[in-house]
Amino acid sequence: MHSLFLRCGFRPHPRHYSTLRTSRLSQYLSITPEVQSALNSGTPVVALESAIYTHGFPHPANLPLALEIESVVRSHGAVPATICILNGKARIGLSSSELEELANSAGKEDTTKVSRRDLGYVLSGAGGKRVGGTTVAGTSVLAHLAGIKVFATGGLGGVHRGVKNTMDVSADLTELGRTPVAVVCAGSKAFLDLPRTLEYLETEGVYVGTFRDGRDSKEVEFPAFWSRGCGIKAPSVVEDAREAAGIICESFRVECMVYWGADE
Repeated sequence: MHSLFLRCGFRPHPRHYSTLRTSRLSQYLSITPEVQSALNSGTPVVALESAIYTHGFPHPANLPLALEIESVVRSHGAVPATICILNGKARIGLSSSELEELANSAGKEDTTKVSRRDLGYVLSGAGGKRVGGTTVAGTSVLAHLAGIKVFATGGLGGVHRGVKNTMDVSADLTELGRTPVAVVCAGSKAFLDLPRTLEYLETEGVYVGTFRDGRDSKEVEFPAFWSRGCGIKAPSVVEDAREAAGIICESFRVECMVYWGADE
């Protein structure tokens, strides 16, 4: 019941990217040695959001959940990189004590839910050095800046019902349309307007694929978070993780040719 969301977006040219990361991003990003070592060696790294711990699951149930999710990632041979804001810096990967600090912040008044629009505010220290739980959009931005290409989460945001009156469209969708990070999740949340959500993703140029998971490809539907299907045929069907990896690699290759030139 998992879906893959992927967009080819703009990135700095590789000749300048490493210099940019080391000279400026270190002011804002704190990457754990384990995650940095994995990135340097080519070991798989999976980004994980943190808003679920600060604004989703209540304390103390959020800490065991965070530990379990990281354990699942490790059991499949990858390094988990839970992303959040702590002490005025974006954290890419957390120690056990930092994960506990994040969990303890749930429900507190100065704990902030951080989307793309909020990054400047929380990283500037305005209003004090807050704890920030990053959404899908906020996590995608920070994962990309750290050089992480794959991000796993639960439910994606989307177009809300009654959008013609409210204009309520999650920033997750526009972020998927401009940030080159592959997001693997359980589809969009069931209470959303799912047909319009898929239309919006198409407009943003986001690839949407659903894992076949043993079903006839004609029966695969777009998942709705806690439900395997929602009555809408999946835009595309992905056989397995190997095929998903191929789609991701080719999408990034196309991006390179579009933005950096076919001879780069």
